Amino acid sequence: MQDAADSTSDAGDGERQRRPELLIITGMSGAGRSTTGKALEDLGWYVVDNLPPQMLEPLAELAARAGLTIPRLAVVVDVRGRTFFAELTGALAALDTRHVSPRVLFLDATDDVLVRRFESVRRPHPLQGDDRIVDGIARERALTGELRARADVVVDSSSFNVHQLGALVASLFEADRAEDLRVTVMSFGFKYGTPADAEHVADVRFIPNPHWEPELRPLTGQDAPVSEFVLAADGAATFLDRYEAALAPVFDGYRRENKRYATIAFGCTGGKHRSVAMTEELGKRLRRDGVPVRVLHRDLGRE
Repeated sequence: MQDAADSTSDAGDGERQRRPELLIITGMSGAGRSTTGKALEDLGWYVVDNLPPQMLEPLAELAARAGLTIPRLAVVVDVRGRTFFAELTGALAALDTRHVSPRVLFLDATDDVLVRRFESVRRPHPLQGDDRIVDGIARERALTGELRARADVVVDSSSFNVHQLGALVASLFEADRAEDLRVTVMSFGFKYGTPADAEHVADVRFIPNPHWEPELRPLTGQDAPVSEFVLAADGAATFLDRYEAALAPVFDGYRRENKRYATIAFGCTGGKHRSVAMTEELGKRLRRDGVPVRVLHRDLGRE
């Protein structure tokens, strides 16, 4: 039998879960906002592109009145509204009082990738003016830095094509997912750079490198011989045991703070053997613990 406090808490939780969800899609120009919007439309989201900032609150009110007839609403915003980022923090704070659950998805990519994308379509960056593309990118980073820091989800699209980015968005926001913390466990190679979208980064280069074993070199961490070699190395299992235990209170805290997404990255030299094997194993352990997990190998096949 529940006491009154429990009943009140459950009712509050149920009310929040029944709220229409409003997703703000933003980030760097050229990082994939349009692709993300199209992927969400395919999932049944109602997507509004390039909404003026002053329209966010009225739109949220309309969504709240419509209730679950428009349960998932996404708004794409960018620097075409040049005053938007100065106003967005206050607008987001006000949105929660409109009985809508706001989330922010920030799309990012490295400067060199963004430059190549703008050059490939022969279009200027919206903030470059008479200067170079890199100058426009720098101005945009300065504008969006605070928003990136407070985003609920940051996705680095540097290594994705449009199809891969769409698949990632689908895995994060598909409608039949439980309203719980969603974790991405990612492998990467340090020689290709540290992932910009990872909250937690672990270096597994302390494990002997299968690259130096001739029979293992052509294989990957997804192959049983490599996985067994990596997991049997001194310290590997102990590291995973302690890392998994250390994540448990972190995940509990994220849930208390209503943070729905987390990315954990394991790095080795090239992202082919050690980090892949450790990522696969941690993914298995977290699933065993009931955590919704997506496993991603950023640099596998890149060598």
